[in-house]
Amino acid sequence: MKPPFILRSRRAGKLHRQAGITMLLVAMAMVAIIAMAALSIDVVTLYLARMEAQRSADAAALAAARVISLSGITGDPSDSSGSWALICGGSSSPATLAAVASATQNVIGAITPTVTVTYFTVGTSPTADCSGLPAAFGVNPLVTAQVTRSNLPTFFSRMWGNTGNTVTATATAEAFNASNSANIGNGPTGTITPVQPRCVKPWMVPNQDPLYQQPTGGNYCNQSGGPGPCTSLVDISSGQIQHPGVSLNGTGAGGVIGETFWLSPDCTHTGSGCTFRTQMPKIQPYANFTGNPYVPNPPNLLYVPGQAPTAIPVAVPSCSSGQDLYQQAVAGCDQSTVYQCGVQNMNTVDLSQNPDYDTSQGVQCLIDEGSPNTSQPDGQDTLNPYAAPSSYPFQILAGSSNPLLGAGLATGTPITSSASIVSLPIYDSTQNINTSGTTQVTVVGFLQVFINQVDQYGTMSVTVLNVTGCSNGQGQPVGTAVTGSSPVPVRLITAP
Repeated sequence: MKPPFILRSRRAGKLHRQAGITMLLVAMAMVAIIAMAALSIDVVTLYLARMEAQRSADAAALAAARVISLSGITGDPSDSSGSWALICGGSSSPATLAAVASATQNVIGAITPTVTVTYFTVGTSPTADCSGLPAAFGVNPLVTAQVTRSNLPTFFSRMWGNTGNTVTATATAEAFNASNSANIGNGPTGTITPVQPRCVKPWMVPNQDPLYQQPTGGNYCNQSGGPGPCTSLVDISSGQIQHPGVSLNGTGAGGVIGETFWLSPDCTHTGSGCTFRTQMPKIQPYANFTGNPYVPNPPNLLYVPGQAPTAIPVAVPSCSSGQDLYQQAVAGCDQSTVYQCGVQNMNTVDLSQNPDYDTSQGVQCLIDEGSPNTSQPDGQDTLNPYAAPSSYPFQILAGSSNPLLGAGLATGTPITSSASIVSLPIYDSTQNINTSGTTQVTVVGFLQVFINQVDQYGTMSVTVLNVTGCSNGQGQPVGTAVTGSSPVPVRLITAP
């Protein structure tokens, strides 16, 4: 028997009412989905802006730390020359300006952010002027860049009255000089954090300052007679810089930073290998030897060749490709040779190398010097004024052969990076070196210099930009090394 018609009508009405409720639920769900999608777009926009802000802050902090590293103020940890203010002393200082310029190149939401730069060291409060900070800042300069982008536009959340957002990012960078780090407040007493720079040139220099005499100071020194013995570049027991400060005109009167002298091979020029000079004392080498016409008059420092790398160096210019590995290490970047700083007899002097010809050819290629036999400068980058800067901070000018010319760079333009800036290992010069073959020596620090020129005999005019020590006097490992591209490496760190 069929159900009554009236029952069928009631069922249809019920279904009709349910269909209306479903449409209402769908409509409400669509509103929620659209609202969530709108919110997601604003959240993604904020997230991307936050990433842009962090990149901007990272770049700003690293730029300021790099200026500090290259300036040499870590070579004057007590600020005896008053040089800190000239580098990071306020909003118009080079380090702060470099940070601001780097940050503003990284726009956030198509708008230039505002940048706040402060300096501090362990145990101090951030300040915009580093000149009032304690001596620990000269060993471990820390710089913080805070980047802020206000009124970041919103797309959908403005419907709820939010017309703009603010994103902020902070980054802290460090320029670390290991010298005397154990006694300056940056580590446990007796612990020195060594540095391990990359692309170090294979010229072992003795731990002697050719422009500073003990005990009175002044005049160049000589270990074989002369006005007096050389002061060490770094103290082996503490890693401390022995002649801290900044000098003008290359004289060394104010400190090791800015000293200008000749760096010459400690070899007679036989054309093959390195034959020690005939008038050498037992301890090799010593400065200011003038018995060979190929060594310029004092002040000078004699170097010995380090061992050639075991692998082909990277970034070797075409003018030196195909040459032996020693010359390529001079012209390019030797990353395979690890210079163990502060570890007893972990580095090698190799007298089978020919440091005069190979150094001359490699350096000419490295710094784009036209010819050593012409008037200088000859195409290479230069310090202003040439070879012996008379004002601080030191200024580097692009040479006429700088490979970046034509890409927005003109000859004579001030630059902050140059192939003429190189790092050299400092070895413990109280150790004897064999008269042939190889000798294991202890590296006690690194010297960063600017190469002004090189002659055909591998002798270079150099100006000291920085120095760092890393020995604890025990000849044992002194801690995990901080790696970087220079003796005062720069790195991002977590803000304390």
